[in-house]
Amino acid sequence: MSQPGSHDRPASLDQAEQQQLIQEIGRVIAQALPPGWHEVNVEYRALGAHHELAAQLTAPNGTAVPLAPPREVTGLFDRLRNGMYQPDRGTWVSALYRLKRPGSYAVDFNGDYEPAWKSAPPPEAYAEELRLHPRPGASTPAWLAERGGAPGLRTAEVFDGSGRPITERPAVRPEERDQVVEYLERAPIVLAARSYDADRLDPEGAAAVPMTFHTDGTWIWPGAVGYYLRWHDVAPQPDLVAHIRERGFRVPEIDEATRDRAVATITGEPVR
Repeated sequence: MSQPGSHDRPASLDQAEQQQLIQEIGRVIAQALPPGWHEVNVEYRALGAHHELAAQLTAPNGTAVPLAPPREVTGLFDRLRNGMYQPDRGTWVSALYRLKRPGSYAVDFNGDYEPAWKSAPPPEAYAEELRLHPRPGASTPAWLAERGGAPGLRTAEVFDGSGRPITERPAVRPEERDQVVEYLERAPIVLAARSYDADRLDPEGAAAVPMTFHTDGTWIWPGAVGYYLRWHDVAPQPDLVAHIRERGFRVPEIDEATRDRAVATITGEPVR
């Protein structure tokens, strides 16, 4: 079924919290099972605000019987899905929970392949999934990117307004400044010149601004962005800082296809 609207992701869950929630899901399922049950499979499928819950009971003689799972399991699965979100991978779109008497269980998570939907999600669910659980382009499955209209790489500007050396952006938090600088400077360089540009805030100094472009698979930024933050406390665009913070200040691996797409975005040429 589909539900209108959307919600923000809650805070991520650590491994212990994930395991606790997985066990709680098992307890809720087990409490709803009829006497003498042998094995049950419960599958939760979700995309944006669209979700489906299906269950099948296996009797001791091997007969498969459809089962109506308890409705509260939906909320628990949704909490787990949101809590397992990772900025470099997104989150899973289906989970298969297996319970077997007397007390064993296993859970398989799928974040790469489109589930076998009982009813097709509405077209807007694909885009909503990418908005709620954004992923780097290289980590977005083709089926989700094609129908979700995965956004192109965003390009950061060094200064505000027509390239003038001014900015009215919020300052980077002092405790995060070094981590943001390191992220900006360590991200892969996809295009570079051999020379350096003049420092527009210190025109009398030597040319020291790197003429490079970096990407993390979601954003592209000139090397000048990191330079001006390091030497002049000029903050990057707030959306870029928020993105870096959401990634936990960890630069992801970037594949060749993403590098090529970044170069094509910078130069305006077709992707090779």
